Parts: sequence; structure tokens; C-alpha cells
Amino acid sequence: MVQVKSFVFNPFSENTYLLHDATGEAVIIDPGCSDKAELAAVESYVEANSLKPVYVINTHAHIDHVLGIAALKRKYDIPFALHQLDEPLLKAVKTYASNYGFHGFDEPEIDSYLKEGEVFQFGETALEIIFVPGHAPGHVAFVNHAQRFVIGGDVLFRLSIGRTDLPGGNHATLLESIRTKIFTLPDDYTVYAGHMEPTTVGFEKKNNPFFR
Repeated sequence: MVQVKSFVFNPFSENTYLLHDATGEAVIIDPGCSDKAELAAVESYVEANSLKPVYVINTHAHIDHVLGIAALKRKYDIPFALHQLDEPLLKAVKTYASNYGFHGFDEPEIDSYLKEGEVFQFGETALEIIFVPGHAPGHVAFVNHAQRFVIGGDVLFRLSIGRTDLPGGNHATLLESIRTKIFTLPDDYTVYAGHMEPTTVGFEKKNNPFFR
């Protein structure tokens, strides 16, 4: 059984997720740790639960989701994977990070690319990769069918959707991604979003104002 641990990091109140199962293997998703205290929170949880991080994977590469990748890669000597279409977004972070008070951004090296339709596996856990562009050109989400949840990044929020006014964003594309990739999942699937509290597919289909 996979456990989903969430942390709220950085001034953007970004949700970083750490998934782990009975094998002790863990993956870190969208590490937004912006300072030593936030990095220490992840490291303390890993140590307290005797976990072995094996990968960092990201839904997309906006600044609030990538701040801790390089440090965690070094700490645990693990690889990092991202969708190839979001590589330019990652490369751009160093050009504007100081505008948000993040000086000396440590750009991580990408070790592999995530592709739609592939299954990312760690321990006894399988995550289906689905391609959900609109908020970012290479945005993906991770679906665990065994326990019926989605790590969705900044695609769908409780009663809202991701912003589309950033470079590479497209409102119509985002709505189509949600309709065809998220809303086609069963209603009881939990959606763990990149910000705010979790929601469910069924609740958003019925109540999200962008789809009435």
C-alpha cells in the first residue's frame, strides 16, 4: 500500500509529495523546498520512516515545483525525470528566480524523460503517466489505479484550475486535458493537486465552475 505524504513549501504554498510503500522505496514529486528548513523536513521524514528515495519526478517545471530538486538529487544520489517539453521551462528558471527572492538557483540535470502511456514503477507501486498540457507545455500527472488517486500538479484544483497566463500556457488546451484525461477517470479518484487541499474527480465534475 502506497502512502502519500504532503508538505507545503515556499512562498507559493506549493504541495510537495513523497510517496512510499512497504518496500521502503520512495519517490519525491515536485520538490519545492526553498530553504534548509524545508529540505530538512523532507530529510527528517525519510529518516524517521527508514525510507530509501529512488527518484525525483516532476509534473512540470515552474519555479515553485523545482526549487529543491538539485539538493535532493545530491543528498540521496538519485536521478530526476521530467517531460521533455518542459525542459525549456526548467532552463528558464535561473533567469527569473532572483525576481522572486530565490538567489543562485541550483539547476538540476535531467536524467530521463517522462512519456505519456509509460508506467513509472518504484517498490511495489505503479504510476501511470498521463499527458495533461495547458498549464505548462509538458505537464504530466501520475495515476495510481490500485489506490485510485492522481498526483495532478497544477492542472485541476478544488473548485478551480491551473493558471494559463504563464509562458507555454493555453486555456483551451488545459480544459481539454481535464475533460479528456482527468474527468474520464472514475469519480472516486482522489486528486492531489499542486496547491490547496485534495479533491475528487466526481466533486470537480459536478461543482467546478469552469465546467458548468
